[in-house]
Amino acid sequence: MTDKSQEVSNSVINFNSENDFNILSRYFLENVHRYRENIVVPKNLGPVAIKTNEEKLVERFFESCGFKSIMSCVIGYGLGAALGLFTSSVNPSVGPDAHKQTAREIFREMKTTTLSYAKNFAMVGGVFSAVECVIESHRGKTDWRNGTYAGGVTGGLIGLRAGVKAGVFGAIGFAAFSTVIDYYMRGH
Repeated sequence: MTDKSQEVSNSVINFNSENDFNILSRYFLENVHRYRENIVVPKNLGPVAIKTNEEKLVERFFESCGFKSIMSCVIGYGLGAALGLFTSSVNPSVGPDAHKQTAREIFREMKTTTLSYAKNFAMVGGVFSAVECVIESHRGKTDWRNGTYAGGVTGGLIGLRAGVKAGVFGAIGFAAFSTVIDYYMRGH
């Protein structure tokens, strides 16, 4: 070993003095920057951003079942209104009277169809989202089964308005539809 390499190795690691050893042990063993109680944040993995309590509160609000259900209602209402408007403009109904409809009658009919679609989509979206969120919270898992179970419950509730048989078929159909949609949305 040459004098130069021995000099470099001695200058890099010098445990001969007790002061150097104490400095190094304090550096590695004592964590002077504790952000929370009982949490050790390793700094060697890059910058760490710990969320404040306000950020956690806002995140918890946006991930709550109530917020998700309300947003599903609002989005369902908008989508239903758009689909209802399109449907009513493409398929105008002609009454038993052979008279020519006025623009006011046509717009009134379009409004009725649009609002009907909007309310139905809002109801389905809100119920499905609420049931799925409750099931997900109860199970503690996020997977395809949550959507299938929520589809079954939602389809059953909607179908029960027409009777038990319609409720069973609605549950089966909506569960199957939810499973297929979830399968394609997750990219499997």
